[in-house]
Amino acid sequence: MAAVCLEVIAQLGKLRDTLQVRKERAILVAAILKSKAGDDLAELTALAETAGAVVVDRFQQRLRFRNPATYIGKGKAEELAERAKRFAADVVLFDNNLSPGQIRNLEEIVEVKVLDRSELILDIFATRAQTLQAKLQVELAQLEYTYPRLTRMWSHLDTVAGAGGATAAGSVGAIGTRGPGEKQLEIDRRLVSKRITELKRELTLIDQRKCREIATRRQTFKLCLVGYTNAGKSTLLNALTDAGVFVEDRLFATLDTRTRQWSPQKGVDVLISDTVGFVRDLPHQLVESFKATLEEAVNADLLLHVIDVANPEVLSQMESVDKVLAEIGCAGKSTIKVLNKADVIQSLDRLEMLQTIHPDAVTVSAKTGMGLDKLGEVVCAWQRGGEARVRVCARPSDGRLQAFLHTYGRIVQETYLDGSVQIEVVLGCNQLAALRRLQPEQIEIL
Repeated sequence: MAAVCLEVIAQLGKLRDTLQVRKERAILVAAILKSKAGDDLAELTALAETAGAVVVDRFQQRLRFRNPATYIGKGKAEELAERAKRFAADVVLFDNNLSPGQIRNLEEIVEVKVLDRSELILDIFATRAQTLQAKLQVELAQLEYTYPRLTRMWSHLDTVAGAGGATAAGSVGAIGTRGPGEKQLEIDRRLVSKRITELKRELTLIDQRKCREIATRRQTFKLCLVGYTNAGKSTLLNALTDAGVFVEDRLFATLDTRTRQWSPQKGVDVLISDTVGFVRDLPHQLVESFKATLEEAVNADLLLHVIDVANPEVLSQMESVDKVLAEIGCAGKSTIKVLNKADVIQSLDRLEMLQTIHPDAVTVSAKTGMGLDKLGEVVCAWQRGGEARVRVCARPSDGRLQAFLHTYGRIVQETYLDGSVQIEVVLGCNQLAALRRLQPEQIEIL
């Protein structure tokens, strides 16, 4: 009996080794209005692969106007149906945002699942969410996306009859529930609305805790990494701080904020935070629900905009990041542009063009460490806000003041007088306020 059990276990082990999770076969569709530039579907391909799909076909069409029923027109929808059968597709992914009616009409013609761009991004976020906060934020975004679409999302919107309006077999109520009943749409809206309220209440409490946490760092210089998804923000954070943050060559590899201490130079300590990556046409619901996570960017003293110079669409990606930053209230905030992935760029003309447009940008490779020392120097210059030469007169017993000057300044001259010590030091202009809080006997800016 034991031998039989061992043989069965061995067979199950071999079967498990041969089994693989089947990936959905996807057809990508981009309907481009004639007034807009074309798209090679590279980003939608990356999104589809991140979601776990295998791309079997790509379908692009130029439109003069959107078809209200199917977006791409009935003829093209029928052509899409033929392709779906030919390639045995499981899902059709649109690089456009569709209405619920358009999705339903397309699914009736194509006879496979149809998802638009926003729904695909929301699905990726749902699979990437790890912490409670991220899961709540993604659920809220999904429900807010769904709520206005309930009206035409399905056809089973019949009235749920009360006891007075139903037969004995179909009765759903008893005495006190007579009447026309409630429509399925009304039930769904009520349930979704109730859950949205609960999620917002929970996220408000998280947001309040986050704000209190950020307030405790008021005296520390704060940096925040922002940028397009897969630009290398987490890799850069690891290279600067040994944070050990999860890194993967995929879109939206991490959704959670990580904050670490970084010492770019001796005596200079800053806090640096990673944020969720941005993407073109990021669903508005995600921006709203992730505002607690993006609070790090809003409260940062300086933003590091990490740019993937190896990507051919780098200019449009930079534009998308600027758009999201404006949405969350970061327009006009001090920013250093970090031209990342310089080690793998194939077009030096593109890098030279970016360096010409942004002469203050710092070119780095987070993977190899190239240019990170230069980035540290630039950050320190921003943190100091320029330099000032100061003469400070203090008591010899004031060890706290002298420790501050030796840690954050460059001592030029130190003279001991009768009952006092006179120190000439070069400090950053932004550190003068901290110096005054230490209450030395006399400060003279030279």
